[in-house]
Amino acid sequence: MPLSDFDLFLSSMEDVTPISHDTVTLPTKNQKALIAQQEKYKAAQSDLTSEQFSPLDEPLELLDPLATLSFKREGVQIAVFKNVRLAKYQLDATLDLHGQLLKNAHTSLLTFIQECHQRNIRMVLVRHGIGIKNKSKPGILKSYVNQWLQTIPCVLAFHTALRQHGGSGATYVLLKKSDDKKLQNREIHSKRC
Repeated sequence: MPLSDFDLFLSSMEDVTPISHDTVTLPTKNQKALIAQQEKYKAAQSDLTSEQFSPLDEPLELLDPLATLSFKREGVQIAVFKNVRLAKYQLDATLDLHGQLLKNAHTSLLTFIQECHQRNIRMVLVRHGIGIKNKSKPGILKSYVNQWLQTIPCVLAFHTALRQHGGSGATYVLLKKSDDKKLQNREIHSKRC
């Protein structure tokens, strides 16, 4: 097992005489665990689009290429989710991920969703295909899109598209209202009272 930086430091300082008024306290086992937890928390809170993050490092549940994607956050009304599933809302933007490398597809998806959210676009279509051309791992991009969409905070719900919009190779995505739009709605409703 490789030595930690602190252990390496201690081994290199073995022959140094300590100063009598030294105020440094060595971390206990519990403090080391706490520091490790804090570092993990910082890493989790860091920007997911940074160069250090690789979306391919995450474990992946490989889905059948024809599987139906379906996800709804807690608090989303059943009627709203049904409207998403049946394409009752107007599609305001589309992203086509066909032929992109997985890392590029991840970046494209994050950027697209964030830009749509900032522009108050609520309903989008993501075309990912079903991966039939990839004979070794069919449906891999679709499986990753399913996983990635669930981790994006502004995604409220998503569902596999109807046949006319791409069927199993595309997904409807419902986004939260942006903060500006929420404020605007509050102002409109407060004037009515």
